[in-house]
Amino acid sequence: MDKRADNETAPVRNRTTVERKSERELVVRRSFDGPVHVVFRAWTTPELMKRWWVPKSAPISLFSCEMDVRTGGRYRFEFSTEASQSVAFFGRYIEVVPNARLVWTNEESDDGAVTTVTFEEKDGKTLMVLHELYPSKEALERSIAEMDEGMQESYDQLDELLGSLA
Repeated sequence: MDKRADNETAPVRNRTTVERKSERELVVRRSFDGPVHVVFRAWTTPELMKRWWVPKSAPISLFSCEMDVRTGGRYRFEFSTEASQSVAFFGRYIEVVPNARLVWTNEESDDGAVTTVTFEEKDGKTLMVLHELYPSKEALERSIAEMDEGMQESYDQLDELLGSLA
């Protein structure tokens, strides 16, 4: 338990909501404590992405992060597991609108979604809406099963990083 003075309060975590829109669509919403240009930079700069993308509690590490963030550009993230296995996620950017929108493909398997992330600034905070469209109901089901608390932890890590970048 945190030892705090009686007049101190614990930091409030921003809440991540996940909503299933249809049998193939998932929408995630989260506000971040930072202006849109800083949040967008954290999503599009490899050195920053490596600092928040993988939950610290996960038994994997992101050892390679290549991002050519432009319409038509490609990305590739390589992870290593405790068992020293290497796993890669890769695809291409379909649309990039600085500080507003990213759309990319996930091409590492036949289950890969098309991901759209939008960013909107309100009162110094950034509302992020992530929309994933999967090729099938089964692909969405597999993805949901893998998400659990890891997403919340990653986004909490991004909030921590944003505090150091502000």
